[in-house]
Amino acid sequence: MRVLSVLLIALISLAACDVPSAPTLGADGRPLPKLYRIRPNDTAKLQFRMLDSVNALRTSQGVDAVDLNPQLNAAAATHSRDMALQNRPWHFGSDGSSPIDRLARVNYSGTLSGETISETYETELETLAAWMAQSDTRRTILAPSARDMGFAWFQEPNGKIWWTLVLGDPSKPPMVPTTNPAATRLVPASVDTPELNAVEDTDEEIVTVTTLPSS
Repeated sequence: MRVLSVLLIALISLAACDVPSAPTLGADGRPLPKLYRIRPNDTAKLQFRMLDSVNALRTSQGVDAVDLNPQLNAAAATHSRDMALQNRPWHFGSDGSSPIDRLARVNYSGTLSGETISETYETELETLAAWMAQSDTRRTILAPSARDMGFAWFQEPNGKIWWTLVLGDPSKPPMVPTTNPAATRLVPASVDTPELNAVEDTDEEIVTVTTLPSS
């Protein structure tokens, strides 16, 4: 399948960029698992790598490319941190907020096309491959209505990564938010800014993925 071939090429290219290093050995003399560690200054590199990979997949299927959007990046960053605080990979915030609410908070002028999330130790491109292997998350990533993309993450000290990818359509007005005002919010409102906060320096293993199907 051509779409998977495009992603495979991207994964091979990423591997080629990494310089192999001697493995760290444990007390038993066996190599310790290598964690994928994200540094604060990796933000732009990872976001544009994901953007290029998503657009390669979209154009291979005859779908228009998307642009990286700062508001959607901020919404994705908020939710990644919130999922880590809740220790739960799902689409609702600790205060009951939905993806639509998060777009309203960052003043995104368009409407939600879809959101994909993941709790994993894997890289961004391995996570994208897992999303593309499932029909619902694949449908979201290839949503024809999408023109904007946001991508962010939160990494725990143990290396676990909470990924969030958001797609939006700027040609349609925002949906009406449905936040539960009685719920308690764990993530500070200051996180809802177009500028991504620095991601903790800390990364590899298996994934759990859920999705909000595109409308």
